[in-house]
Amino acid sequence: MATSQFELALSTDLYELTMASSYDALGRHGRAVFSLYVRKLPEHRHFLVVAGVNELLERLVALRFDDETRAYLRTLPMLRPDFVDSLASFRFHGDVWAVREGTVIFADEPILEVEAPIDQAQLVETLVLNAIHYPTLVATKAARCRLAAPGKTLVDFGLRRTPSLEAGLAAARAAYLAGFAATSNVLAGARYGIPVSGTVAHSFIESFPSELEAFRAFARTYPGDPILLIDTYDTLRGAEHAVIVARELAAEGRRVRAVRLDSGDLAELSRAVRALLDRSGFPDIQIFASGGLDEYELHALEATGAPIDGYGIGSRLGTSTDAPLADMAYKLVEYDGEPVLKLSTGKRTLVGAKQVWRRIGRDGHYSEDLIALRDEPPPGPDWIPLLRPVMRGGEILERPALPELRAHHQSEIDRLPPWLRVLAPTATYPVRLSDRLRARQLQAEETIRRREGL
Repeated sequence: MATSQFELALSTDLYELTMASSYDALGRHGRAVFSLYVRKLPEHRHFLVVAGVNELLERLVALRFDDETRAYLRTLPMLRPDFVDSLASFRFHGDVWAVREGTVIFADEPILEVEAPIDQAQLVETLVLNAIHYPTLVATKAARCRLAAPGKTLVDFGLRRTPSLEAGLAAARAAYLAGFAATSNVLAGARYGIPVSGTVAHSFIESFPSELEAFRAFARTYPGDPILLIDTYDTLRGAEHAVIVARELAAEGRRVRAVRLDSGDLAELSRAVRALLDRSGFPDIQIFASGGLDEYELHALEATGAPIDGYGIGSRLGTSTDAPLADMAYKLVEYDGEPVLKLSTGKRTLVGAKQVWRRIGRDGHYSEDLIALRDEPPPGPDWIPLLRPVMRGGEILERPALPELRAHHQSEIDRLPPWLRVLAPTATYPVRLSDRLRARQLQAEETIRRREGL
């Protein structure tokens, strides 16, 4: 979350304030429903994993316009002074319905809906999009990495190349939510209780007269069982040095936990290192690999049977390199009890407050989704609702702990149909509209066309 009230309140686009100012002058405070959804899934993505909802709720509760903030806003000539003064008493008093973090969603499905006086609901648009967009992209990529390397230990190494320190926190949390085992980000460990993991850099090895001396020095000063980085000079020679240190530690009742590869042909090198370690009597020393990895490299390595026990995933995770943007939108869908929508080509909105129902097939896997009006009854006994009330009147209703959300995400992955758990499915998961929603949509479109003479 932003570090001060000033930063949080001003972390918005100007037009949110100019619209709110106009609403205020007009006395236009009717109840509005805004829906957050993705119009179209990013290329190479066949589902998204929702993340960032808890952060959003905390932002909404904390949002204030203090003296310093209002003093700056008074310098903006496009805002009315009486509106700026009125912000002194601003509190978000709206309701929020949202899917649980870790849930898998598809195009057009509401991730969350905000219901509040229109000036309040409009004012928080940027905070909503910013809280959900980036963590969702990272959580999705992390989930894909896990699908590419099932059963392997994955660690987030992305902090140094995330867009900001705050983004690094969001990425570490999103990756852990999606099943990563640990992070290199120490602050994320402190804030979220995520296990932290790390070894040494090549600079540590290079600072000693020899690689073997560096290994011995690190093993001597490290309180636990060390992981040795073996590719600074020659990987196989580094593995031999690791064996020497492992024998020395064994005499003291300690062990080398793993060796780490960070460059070269990881498949070939891991096989050679595994053979050397096994011949030397250390089949329990694991092999950990890193260096420009993501789900595609993991899939290729796993396909070759590379004997790698875990992976560090860094820059490509923290930037969601192959899909850094989702066409995520926050749109007005109801005002003062009446449906509203946008008719722009490729950007039509689904009217009204909604619910997403998901069907569980006889095999225990998800089989189809139905987007319906919120007040519609369940389509049948095998359907579960995805949207749930998480804030009412500006008060947070639930704060699920990260381990709980992580377990929920794993159950989501387990329930995905097997054909959707691959990197490039050949089919699209079925999502349809209910008859009532479709009828209300058509009626609203016809009303607008008549009114606007279209």
